Amino acid sequence: MMVGQNNLRILVVDDEKSIRSFLKTSLSAYGYVVFEATKGKEALTDSVSVHPDVIILDLGLPDMDGKEIITKIRKRAKTPIIILSVRDDPLEKIAALDAGADDYLTKPFSVGELLARLKAVMRRLLPLEKEEILRSGKLAVDIGSRRVTIENNEVNLSPTEYDILKLLLLNSGKVITHKQILREIWDKTEDYEGILHLLRVTISNLRSKIEPNPDRPTYILTEPGVGYRLRSDD
Repeated sequence: MMVGQNNLRILVVDDEKSIRSFLKTSLSAYGYVVFEATKGKEALTDSVSVHPDVIILDLGLPDMDGKEIITKIRKRAKTPIIILSVRDDPLEKIAALDAGADDYLTKPFSVGELLARLKAVMRRLLPLEKEEILRSGKLAVDIGSRRVTIENNEVNLSPTEYDILKLLLLNSGKVITHKQILREIWDKTEDYEGILHLLRVTISNLRSKIEPNPDRPTYILTEPGVGYRLRSDD
């Protein structure tokens, strides 16, 4: 048995007893303290009363849609929310992420993948030091100097390429939807389709500069129909 050192509190919200039991057994073995809820209203109450560090949420609850739960929680708290769902439709993923979910895993899933996502969301809660260097594999970005290197070799990026890379690194391991990137980088909330092509071209140019093989990227991963994710190192 591997026991974690953090004793983080996790609220599991799922109406399937087998899923809750599996998650409680698996996560407890790694030192997490697990609480359970079976319905949306119960989840909203427990999200306050048990003070969870992370919420693992199924979208298909009997009394309330998961996206409504996300929206209600986001009105008062920034608690990381990881979605576990059988819904694999990109539009469902986009809706959940845009509502405020931090990540999205499709059932069936592996414990290893879930643990990696948990570590990624918790790492993003840590305060960013002014001179912090963000890393992913051999890629490093010095926030203070805006310097990007791969194996200590400097890479010259355009301001927009740098801003996108920084956004992905700050959210390492998390899917960032197309709309989220357009809003953060170009401050665009309209003409979505018109500027989406520009985003894809910019990502392509960025990959050509940082990826060993741009045709098979290892840093900036595509979530088809949804957005992009930067590989998370654990």
